[in-house]
Amino acid sequence: MIRTITEVTQGGHRVAFEDRNLTCVECESEFVFTADDQDFHSKKGYQDPKRCPNCRSARRSGGGYGGGGYRGERQMYTATCDQCGNEATLPFEPRQDRPVYCSDCFSKVRPAGGGGGGGGGGGGGGARW
Repeated sequence: MIRTITEVTQGGHRVAFEDRNLTCVECESEFVFTADDQDFHSKKGYQDPKRCPNCRSARRSGGGYGGGGYRGERQMYTATCDQCGNEATLPFEPRQDRPVYCSDCFSKVRPAGGGGGGGGGGGGGGARW
């Protein structure tokens, strides 16, 4: 059954949406882009979907290919903790001009909830941004 929705927008324009069949770019199966979904997409400023509901769901849960999905193993680096001298495993390449801490010392130096970057670390001075 094909459904049609006609709506009058704030500008007085009539917009009609009718169920449409689209082809998924991932699995090439046909799926219905309903009039209700088109109305929702239009109100939110979204483009028409390119993937069927199954492929969209798989992509969101990390099972898809390309951007946003699986990116492989992250390269890790080792360095000596500047606080206790133990080996520290880091997700970034350490620089000579910055201290390096193992996870235990890092949690002591940087209190919980203090992440987010920005380089702020006390010492007065006002906001950076």
